[in-house]
Amino acid sequence: MKWTDTYDIAAALYDKYPDVDPTTIRFTDLHRWVMELDGFADVADRSGEKILEAIQSAWIEEAE
Repeated sequence: MKWTDTYDIAAALYDKYPDVDPTTIRFTDLHRWVMELDGFADVADRSGEKILEAIQSAWIEEAE
């Protein structure tokens, strides 16, 4: 996965952290958790606030 795979990342986060409310996650934690996902292979500084917002939004949709 790459940073642009927002829906795949969101699904993986939902599976890995089923008890976490994605509306309360800090972007610093979100960034770290994405980097730690199995199958994630991208450079840490290729992400930004807009990408993290997109991942968070997709994760919220996944959780609903």
